[in-house]
Amino acid sequence: MNSIAVYALYLASALTFVAALLHYACIAWGAPGFRFLGAGEPMAQMAEREHWYPTFISIVIGTVLVVWAAYALSAAGAIAPLPLQRPILPAIAAVFLLRGIAFRWLKPIFPDNSPLFWLITSGICLVIGSLYALGTYAVWERL
Repeated sequence: MNSIAVYALYLASALTFVAALLHYACIAWGAPGFRFLGAGEPMAQMAEREHWYPTFISIVIGTVLVVWAAYALSAAGAIAPLPLQRPILPAIAAVFLLRGIAFRWLKPIFPDNSPLFWLITSGICLVIGSLYALGTYAVWERL
């Protein structure tokens, strides 16, 4: 297997897992965590009031990201093959890449997120999406 593809998939997995941990950490950190990570003041205020929504969203996003990280590890050969890798891996790459370029259209939906939040998270999504795309392309015949 192409070592560049393996490194790309390992790095994609690691970065995705870190993103999942940050989402989970917001639950433990509470409102200061949501503020620090740029989730917006409404989310932070809901967390202060112990509303269920910020915790729920953090758990859902974190869990999806953990599953996606596992798919990258699976494609790299680090863990057993997971079902439906051929359609799921390109979909993961597409979601990250679309999130990275669609911030212009997402900003009005989430107006309380800071410009710095959009810049940093969009850049990270472009990097992660590119790693998934490169790795998936390189191991496609093996999937």
